[in-house]
Amino acid sequence: MRISLILILPLIYYVTDALYKSAMQEVIKFLNELPNLIDQSQVEVLIKALIQVRNSGKRVFVSGAGRSGLVGRAFALRLMHLGFEVYVFGDTIIPAVRQGDIVIVISGSGTTASSVLIAKTAKNIGATVVAITSRPKSPLAKVSHHIVVVPGRTKLAKENDYIVRQIIGEHEPLTPLGTLFEIATLVTLDSIVVELMHELGLSEEEIRLRHANIE
Repeated sequence: MRISLILILPLIYYVTDALYKSAMQEVIKFLNELPNLIDQSQVEVLIKALIQVRNSGKRVFVSGAGRSGLVGRAFALRLMHLGFEVYVFGDTIIPAVRQGDIVIVISGSGTTASSVLIAKTAKNIGATVVAITSRPKSPLAKVSHHIVVVPGRTKLAKENDYIVRQIIGEHEPLTPLGTLFEIATLVTLDSIVVELMHELGLSEEEIRLRHANIE
């Protein structure tokens, strides 16, 4: 017995539509709780360190692998708009890290080999290393001077064992791998930009002057 494709397509559309909306609601719910999940003292340390670097003529370097790297690039762009001298690891045009610079490394798991290596090397040079991670006891966190813990499921989440998850009643979120961490980090860093604008006394018009005028 053949089932008409005309009858199936609306059902497929309905399921897909409901699923993406459920995922969206999950993200929104998570972000609503985010302000209460972030340690304000950790954020304040990062903000003060950034202001000190800007005022002393030092540089900011940002690192992250994969999607975390894309979030880092977005943050670096905003820092440039605020008048920071900022670079992203992996770009061709990047100067040597020096003592007194600040290196921000983003990794949800805190175990990404390249991120940990960058943090260790920068620390040995004398730069201030700040880790943004979900795991405060990770190798990256341990080698860094400061950490900002941003919650969110990572690709190394403990729920890897399906049977264990079912026994303890934990279920996979609709957002895969490190999606929640990456979204939460983007929101956190963009919010820090607002705080930096206030602390530095910058207006949106001043920022606009540094925005690209050839695109």
